[in-house]
Amino acid sequence: MRKIVASGKTIEEAVRNGLLQLQTTEDRVRTVVLEQPSKGLFGLIGVKEAKVELEELPDASDQAERFIREVASAMGLEVSVSRSQTREGLLLVVQGEGELGQMIGRRGQTLDALQYLTTIVANRYSDKPIRIVLDAENFRDRRRKTLEELSDRLAGRVVKTRKEVVLEPMSSQERKIIHSQLQHHPDVRTFSQGDEPNRRVVIAIQDRNVKG
Repeated sequence: MRKIVASGKTIEEAVRNGLLQLQTTEDRVRTVVLEQPSKGLFGLIGVKEAKVELEELPDASDQAERFIREVASAMGLEVSVSRSQTREGLLLVVQGEGELGQMIGRRGQTLDALQYLTTIVANRYSDKPIRIVLDAENFRDRRRKTLEELSDRLAGRVVKTRKEVVLEPMSSQERKIIHSQLQHHPDVRTFSQGDEPNRRVVIAIQDRNVKG
């Protein structure tokens, strides 16, 4: 967080000057008036300028990016992080030179864990809940396609054998992909069972007697 002292003929002007230096807006700083302007002879303004101290407030997104870079550095990786707002939440995409596989882990388990920790960090600096989606090397999209193909293949097996299939434990984000892919399937239904972190998706034959 940066902290500066700015001056001006009035408090308002001093604040404006400080905001220009920080390249930010008033809602993202804490302002402390250090000195009031004083009037000189005959009431002229300017003998003593106003002074204010402006301190940048912690930004949740900035803190999330900083945390990711620090973790990557501890793993011997130098990365950059880009961000965008999506329907799923704040998307943070990690990019870097070389292989980022160790940040992704087996089936994205390391990436999921880092996403969870990053979400905790970001919410420490926000007055409203923030959902973080962390991605690297386009893993989320590749994983989604893999799960969709897996869903269709297993649904076919369930229809053929008339026996339900229990998938391996998955994150809520991945379970949602399975449920969405098969929600309109005419012959199978899906539901989740078990407790986190071992909650699993079950694909079963559609019970025609069950409505909704």
